Amino acid sequence: MLRAPDAVLSTPSEKVDPGDASVVQLAADLVATMRVSPGCVGLAANQVGLAWHVFCVDVTEHPKARTTHGTFVLCNARVVEASRKEKGREGCMSVPELTGDVKRATRLTVTGQLPPSGDEIVVETDAFEARAVQHEIDHCDGFLFLDRVAGAHAVYARKTYL
Repeated sequence: MLRAPDAVLSTPSEKVDPGDASVVQLAADLVATMRVSPGCVGLAANQVGLAWHVFCVDVTEHPKARTTHGTFVLCNARVVEASRKEKGREGCMSVPELTGDVKRATRLTVTGQLPPSGDEIVVETDAFEARAVQHEIDHCDGFLFLDRVAGAHAVYARKTYL
């Protein structure tokens, strides 16, 4: 797991072929890593050292989740529509010692491709799942949540170490 300020974390990712065997393996590895990492609800390829536009999300067990789509992996995802921004606290496996307040859309529509089929899907979500998806898309675009906080006053030392 890479940690800030590793250069890969600030590198915009490359689009991928969702059917490529290495992408399919990466998808499985991301999900497996997410599942064994306490408190983790999403993981992007660049967090494990690959600047590829791939991430997984699963907020099913999170108390703040309203809408959930279970575990899913998206390749080449992009936001189609975003509305109703709200401030919320975020943390990140790549910045384990800090959390921060980030303004994000609470209603979100995203398109992306599924590995290994390459089928394009549309994910419509809200609340915490929308926040998690935007956080992972930011990773793919080379941004950390720290790049989105309003300033130093909105960054906090993590109180619970996972």
